[in-house]
Amino acid sequence: MSEPEFVTLQVEDGVGTIRLDRPKMNAIDDQLHREVRAAAMEATAREEVRAVVIYGGERVFAAGADIKAMAQLDARGMAAWGRELQDSFIAVQRIAKPVIAAITGYALGGGYELALCADFRVMGASAKVGQPEIQLGVIPGAGGTQRLARLVGPAKAKDLVFTGRHVGAEEALEMGLADAVVPDDEVYSTALAMARRFAAGPTAALAAAKQAIDEGLDLPLPQALALETRLFSGLFGTEDQRHGMQSFLENGPGKATFTGR
Repeated sequence: MSEPEFVTLQVEDGVGTIRLDRPKMNAIDDQLHREVRAAAMEATAREEVRAVVIYGGERVFAAGADIKAMAQLDARGMAAWGRELQDSFIAVQRIAKPVIAAITGYALGGGYELALCADFRVMGASAKVGQPEIQLGVIPGAGGTQRLARLVGPAKAKDLVFTGRHVGAEEALEMGLADAVVPDDEVYSTALAMARRFAAGPTAALAAAKQAIDEGLDLPLPQALALETRLFSGLFGTEDQRHGMQSFLENGPGKATFTGR
């Protein structure tokens, strides 16, 4: 892939920021989502990246898919494009590290579907989220009907998808669409602070916890519990496990310093 034009991965102090920058509204076209996929795969592969923030800048997270480009496609073309878009968003979901979406301005349609791939969503006080695809005569096609329903339940998901309405920050927090609401100019710094806390944690244990929760939700309980047991036992023998338990025995809880090994 050529040098990215719209998406960069910036790494500092263990945190990788996947930065979207496609003027004016970070509309998601074929190039942007493929660059998001490449950044997600790089963040997964780089050991020095121990937590991730997805950020669209001070004005907007992502206002949705590029409708002008989509309007030219028929059903067959859209099916192919949709599969590629899903693959890009799945790459974000599968980053085996804590991921935080820092939402300013609008996160609508594909923009909010991208935010749904994160583990947490920090939202600015004046930001708005939603799935307005129904107003175009279609439905969400990049996880909005599935990840949204798993996050807030089917009734709330249907409310948003059936109406296409925009949801403000306080209602988003109440519904579970956002995990924190902060002043607009503190969105990125808040997400970065959260990410730095995770980056200081035990990397393998955080990856195992994320895998157990995400994959376990789609399994019957007996299989999910078996997955948890396998991941739990697999952490024994890591440097962080040995140090964490020794620190607990010697100094009490919450005082271990982890190396990520």
